[in-house]
Amino acid sequence: MPPAYPYDLLDGLRSEAEQAFGAAVDCSIGAPIDAPPASVVRALSTSNAERGYPPSIGSKAFREAATGWMRRRLGVEIDPAFGIGACMGTKEFVAGVPHYLRLRQPSRDTVLYPSVSYPSYAMGATFAGCRAVPVPVDDQWRIDLSAIDPADAARALCIWVNTPGNPAGGIDDLGAVAAWGRANDVLVLSDECYAEFTWDRPAQTILSSGPEGVLAVHSLSKRSNLAGARAGFYAGDADVVHYLKEVRKHAGFMVPGPVQAAAVEAWNDQSHVDVQRDIYRERLEIGIELLAGAGAEPTMPGGGFYLWVRAPDGDAWGFAEYLARRSGVILSPGEFYGDTSGDHVRFAAVQPTADLSAALDRLRL
Repeated sequence: MPPAYPYDLLDGLRSEAEQAFGAAVDCSIGAPIDAPPASVVRALSTSNAERGYPPSIGSKAFREAATGWMRRRLGVEIDPAFGIGACMGTKEFVAGVPHYLRLRQPSRDTVLYPSVSYPSYAMGATFAGCRAVPVPVDDQWRIDLSAIDPADAARALCIWVNTPGNPAGGIDDLGAVAAWGRANDVLVLSDECYAEFTWDRPAQTILSSGPEGVLAVHSLSKRSNLAGARAGFYAGDADVVHYLKEVRKHAGFMVPGPVQAAAVEAWNDQSHVDVQRDIYRERLEIGIELLAGAGAEPTMPGGGFYLWVRAPDGDAWGFAEYLARRSGVILSPGEFYGDTSGDHVRFAAVQPTADLSAALDRLRL
C-alpha cells in the first residue's frame, strides 16, 4: 500500500478553521482557483474532437502550439514532429516515467531527485521498483550536484530537477545540470511547470543547452488555470521522446481531444498569463505579511507561487495549527516535501486575494 496522501493529513485543521470562520482559506495545495481564458473554455466545448481517439503524442496543432510557445517564451526551437509529446497533465508523467525508462534500461535502478521537493518524484521511483535517492540542496534550495555519490550516479536511471522549485522557489543552474547528466550518461528530467512565474530573472528551460540527454516537462495546470483539464507535454531528446511515445501509445495514455483543442488556445495566448503573474505576486506579498505577523521570517521566492519558511522554533505542525485557529489559513508542514525539511512550512498563494486579506485582518485582531 502507498503511504497516506499527505494533504489528507490536514483534514483536522481544515475542520477547525471551518468551525471557527465558516470556511478554511486552504493554502496547502497549489490548486489554481482563477478562471482560464474564455477562449480556452469555448474551444473545450466546441472542438467536435470527442468522438474519435486522439493521438497519444498530441495532435499536430497541439505540438505546434506548444513548440511555438517555447520559441516565443523560452527562446528554444523544438521540432514538433519528433521532439515533443503530450501528457495528461504532468503528475502522471512524473509518477510514471521511471517505470517506462526502467523497461528501456533494466540495468539502472536509481532515481535521483532534490531532497526538498514535490513528493511525486520519490513516489515515481517507488512505483517503478527503483531506489529513490534524494540529492541534498544548498542554502538557496538548488540541487547540489557535487553531493551525488558516484556509485548512485552509475546506477541512476534519471535525475529530476524542478525550476522554479516546489516548495522552496529555488532556481537551479540548468546548464550545469544538463552538463552533469551528459557527463554521467544520466537522463535529466526538468520539471518546469512554474517557469511562467519566475520572479528574479527571465524564465528558463534546460533545453537552452540543447535537447540531447534531457527532457523538459511543462503543464497548463498552473500557467493557464487548467489543472482540471490535465494537459502538458514533455520535450527534448528525440530518441527518448520516440521511445516514450511508443510505450505510452500502447498503454492508452491520451490527452482527450477537446482538451488538446483547448490547450492550443492556451499555448497561443500570453495575455492571460501576464494577468495571472500580477495576481500571484500580490497574493505572495499578502502571504509574506501574514506569515511575518505570525512570527515567521518569509522572503519572496526566486520563482513559483509558494512561500517556504522556517516555522518559529522549528515547530511546523504547531505553526500550522496556530494559523488555522487564528486566521483560517491552512499551510503544508515541510515534512511533506522531504525528510530534511520538517521544520518548515509551505504557503500556496492560490486562494482569492480578498480571502487572504480577510485572514490577515483576523490575525491582526
